[in-house]
Amino acid sequence: MTSTGGLSAKTRERLQQELDALRQQRESLAPRLGEDPMGDSADQADLLERAESVSKLDRRIAEITDLLQGGPTAEQEEGLLPSGTQVTLKFADGDTEDLLVVGFAAEADDEQSSLTADSPLGRAIADHAAGDTITYRTPGGQVSAEIVELTLPG
Repeated sequence: MTSTGGLSAKTRERLQQELDALRQQRESLAPRLGEDPMGDSADQADLLERAESVSKLDRRIAEITDLLQGGPTAEQEEGLLPSGTQVTLKFADGDTEDLLVVGFAAEADDEQSSLTADSPLGRAIADHAAGDTITYRTPGGQVSAEIVELTLPG
C-alpha cells in the first residue's frame, strides 16, 4: 500500500505534472546519448552536456517519485514543524504576516504566504510558542519577529 505522504491532492497533481514533463524531457535527451562520441570536440562537449542534463533530470525524477510514494520529507526530521502549521509573526516594524508551514516548496500554495519547515525561519519557529521572540538569518542579516499565534495542524 502506498502512503500519500501527507500531500494534498493539489500538491500531488502539481508533482505528477512536473514528473510527467521531466520524463518527457529525459526521453528527448536519452536517445541522443547513445550516439557515437567520435567527432570533433564540440560534438563530445555536447554529448557531455546532455549526459549531465539527463543526470539532473534523473535526480529530480527520483525525488518527486519518493515524495509521491510517501518517501521521506524534511518535516520528518526531529524538531521541525509539521506541514500545515499556521503561524502569525509580528516584525519589528509592526508588520504582521500569516504563514503556512509546508514540508517542501512544491507544496506551497500561491494564495497564501508559506515557508518550508527546514528553512531558517521554519527552524527558528520550531520549539517556540506564541509570545516568543525568534531570530533568524536572512541574506540581508539577522531578523527578529514575535510569534503572535502558532497553530499546529489537526
